[in-house]
Amino acid sequence: MTLSLNIGNLFNDSSSHALIDELRKRKSQDDILDFEEKFNSKNEQNLHVYICRFLKNRSISRGLASRWLITIIEIKESKIDALQKLNN
Repeated sequence: MTLSLNIGNLFNDSSSHALIDELRKRKSQDDILDFEEKFNSKNEQNLHVYICRFLKNRSISRGLASRWLITIIEIKESKIDALQKLNN
């Protein structure tokens, strides 16, 4: 299945459901990070914004949201740490 990732400012039901389906499919950390990178490169807002909206609206479970957000945050923190070590 090909998903049009450009949902931009329009946050309609069909694009929301398609994105939620994509989120549920991704299980491994590498798969999550790969999808996040592709999504962020093609959309105005980053994936974590949509995940938080889904969580707020109770469109996804706390477990799914936490798995995705923890993965995204951990990789960002490790990149920041690596850059800080290079600068010191």
